[in-house]
Amino acid sequence: MFGLPGIYLAQVSPTVETIDRLARTPMSQILIFAGICTLVRLAVSPTLAKTPPHRRGGSYKFLKFLNESGDALVYAAILVFLLVRPFAIQTFTIPTPSMVDTLNVGDAIVANKWVYRTADPKVGEIVVFSPPAAGVDERTPNADYIKRCVGVPGEVIEVRDSKLYRNGVAVDEPYEMRTTQMATQPVPKANYGDYPLPDYKLVNDNGKYIPLTIMGDFANASPLTAPTYQISDPAEMKRLMALPAAAIPPGYYMMMGDNRNGSYDSRAWGLVPREKIVGRCEIIWLPFSRAGRPKND
Repeated sequence: MFGLPGIYLAQVSPTVETIDRLARTPMSQILIFAGICTLVRLAVSPTLAKTPPHRRGGSYKFLKFLNESGDALVYAAILVFLLVRPFAIQTFTIPTPSMVDTLNVGDAIVANKWVYRTADPKVGEIVVFSPPAAGVDERTPNADYIKRCVGVPGEVIEVRDSKLYRNGVAVDEPYEMRTTQMATQPVPKANYGDYPLPDYKLVNDNGKYIPLTIMGDFANASPLTAPTYQISDPAEMKRLMALPAAAIPPGYYMMMGDNRNGSYDSRAWGLVPREKIVGRCEIIWLPFSRAGRPKND
C-alpha cells in the first residue's frame, strides 16, 4: 500500500535530546524527585538557621547552595511537569519520513497542547495525537503520531485517481509529497503519475465505519492495511466497495501524512477520536536551518 508500517507510522517519539527526555519523564518519577528535593531542604534548613554568622564558611555555603537548588528544582518540577507539559506545550522529534517535506526526519518541533482545549482541529493543521487502537504499533504502544488533518466531522473524504477530494471537490494540496520506494527520495511533481495512490473512501457498514483502500477489484487486501480492517473474502470486498462514501461521524477526524505514498495513516487504520488529540505542531525549532512555522494550511 504505502510502505512498511514500521517505517511509516509517523510516530512522534521521545527525542534523545535532554529536553525531550525530561518532557517524557513519568509523573511518578517527577513526584519522587520533588519529594527528594524537599527532604534535602528540610534536612539542611535547621543547620542553616542555627549557624552563627562568623561560622558561615565553606560547608555553610555548600548547604545553602543545596537548599536553594532544591527549592528552585521543586518549583521547576511543579511548573514544567505539572502545568506546562500536560496543558501548554511539549517538544517532539520526528523519526520517520511520512510528513516530508513539511517535517523531515530529525526535525524537533514544539506542539501547542492548549489550543485544542478551547477549539477543535481544523482542516490543514498538523496534529499530534495518540493513534486509535487499530493503528497502535506493538513495539511502541505509547508513541504519539503526527499527521495533517484532512477531514473533520461531516466531511466526505475520498482519494480518486491519486487526488484528494473533500465533499466531491478536488483539494489543492501544495504540501503533498511523493517519494520513491522506501521513501528515500522525493519525486518531482511532473513524475507523480509514476507513483499512483490507491483509491480511498470511508464507508458506513451498519454503524461501523471502515476505511477502504481500493486497488482495482481489491479492497483492504494489502498486508499494510491495519489488521483490524484487512479483508480476505472477495465477496465481502465487493459488498463494501459498493457502499457509498460516508461522512466522517461526529467526534472523529481523518489524518494523513504529506508523504502520501510513504505514510501509514487514517487510510490504513481509520479515524482518530477527538479525545486522542494531543496538540498542534506550531514550530520547527531544530535544526536551525529549518526553524520556523510549518505549512499549517
